[in-house]
Amino acid sequence: MSGSYDYSLVSTMDMDEMYADHNKHMPMPWEDNMGMTVTSGHVVLKKDAQNLIGISIGGGAPLCPCLYVVQVFDNTPAAKEGSLAAGDEIVGVNGQSVKGRTKVEVARMIQSIKAEVTINYNKLHADPKQGKSLDIVLKKVKHRVVENMNTNTADALGLSRAILCNDGLLKKLEEMERTATMYSGLIIQTRRLLKAIFDLSQSHKAFGEVFCDIGVREPQPAASEAFSQFGEAHRNMEKFAIKMLKTVKPMISDLNTFLHKAVPDTRLTVRKYLDAKFEYLSYCLKVKEMDDEEYSYAALQEPLYRVETGNYEYRLILRCRQEARSRFAKMRSDVLVKMELLDQKHVQDIVFQLQKFVTAMAKYHTDCHDVMKGAVVFPIEVDLSRGTFTYESANNFNDGGDDEEEEDDDEEMIGQHHPGAQGGVLTGDLLGD
Repeated sequence: MSGSYDYSLVSTMDMDEMYADHNKHMPMPWEDNMGMTVTSGHVVLKKDAQNLIGISIGGGAPLCPCLYVVQVFDNTPAAKEGSLAAGDEIVGVNGQSVKGRTKVEVARMIQSIKAEVTINYNKLHADPKQGKSLDIVLKKVKHRVVENMNTNTADALGLSRAILCNDGLLKKLEEMERTATMYSGLIIQTRRLLKAIFDLSQSHKAFGEVFCDIGVREPQPAASEAFSQFGEAHRNMEKFAIKMLKTVKPMISDLNTFLHKAVPDTRLTVRKYLDAKFEYLSYCLKVKEMDDEEYSYAALQEPLYRVETGNYEYRLILRCRQEARSRFAKMRSDVLVKMELLDQKHVQDIVFQLQKFVTAMAKYHTDCHDVMKGAVVFPIEVDLSRGTFTYESANNFNDGGDDEEEEDDDEEMIGQHHPGAQGGVLTGDLLGD
């Protein structure tokens, strides 16, 4: 062959210079970034009273070529500042490179600096959808199944219950469901009671019309007034019942609003919260499995590809876990607020509605008692010989003499058939019959 080739097994590239050139934002030759990109930056953090900035560090020598943020703790300087996130690579502390150091050494470097510390980092830009693999979906299903299991059942099946499964919000949800059941029963019983009162009011109305009709037709003034007064009392009782029904009817509407709007809305919010919770638990379980895998390979002194190439897969899961935890915390806060407001509304509304109901019922019964007390008209004396039909007949007799003679003949005939009859009184009885 005419050409000559030189082969060298030793790299001629200076690794320190290559690693220090962060402006290019290019992955190192020994990195497998899984399509994710990074950008460089730095942040100045003021330490808290415990001389902490609020992050935990992973990776580093001797197994991993880079150090990264594992977790940013809540209510710490790093969390309040907001620049650092789980999965970001730490490349320097106060301008000093941390390449080749262990995570313990970097932690001591940060602790040795007082007041303020500058963290140089490579921001990891990862798509959370990339971390939501089939494994995470299956873990969510597992947590949903275990959540509904009894502890003894889960133990018998070898399924561990995560600590967040014993959630106080679920107990509040159960209390809300019991409250909704109580409201449903209260609505049913109230409707039945109102229906019975309405039927009773219609009976009062019918009685009132009958007695008033009798009072109008009765020719005797005392009896007419008594029947009219008694009939008007029943009509008033029907009016009192309708007024009470109009007062109590909004109570059912308010209870229905709580039962069919507030409770389902809260139930939907709880479902969203549980979904965020199960996703967070799934990422927690995934991180634990990956940690266990690293420990087992380290114990065997065997290399693990993802660790030796920058551990990007692990850092992606860390980022997904942090975002899932943020959603979980926000949803939990929203559910707590909504449940608290719903509980307050339940306590206030049920007291108000029951007071309104009892007051309306008491007024109804008091009004009915008063109107009946003022309509004590019995016994009513009625002269059956001077009934309506008798007077009508008498008026006809006065109009013509022939009719009067015929009536006298009829009375004589009746007297002959009924020897014990006593004149007009008996005539009234027979006509009445």
